[in-house]
Amino acid sequence: MSEFLLDPTAELAPTERQLVPRLQSLEGATIGLLDISKPRGKEFLDEIETLLLGKGARVNRYMKPTFARIAPRQLSQKISSECDAVIEGLAD
Repeated sequence: MSEFLLDPTAELAPTERQLVPRLQSLEGATIGLLDISKPRGKEFLDEIETLLLGKGARVNRYMKPTFARIAPRQLSQKISSECDAVIEGLAD
């Protein structure tokens, strides 16, 4: 049995990215909820939104046009400029 990991992204030279510091608190933070357009994702994110609002966060909702493709660059840029953190909802 082989002792190496195959990367399914075929990324031969992965870029190093610096981790963004964690939020100290949800109070007053703007959290983006990204619905990837899979069935029942909205219901999942509705529950998350209720929890976040209870912790004092502001919530912005977004939706990908289809789950089959990555989010359009314009949507990703909008989320990153408007939110302190994002939760991507995946459900079925």
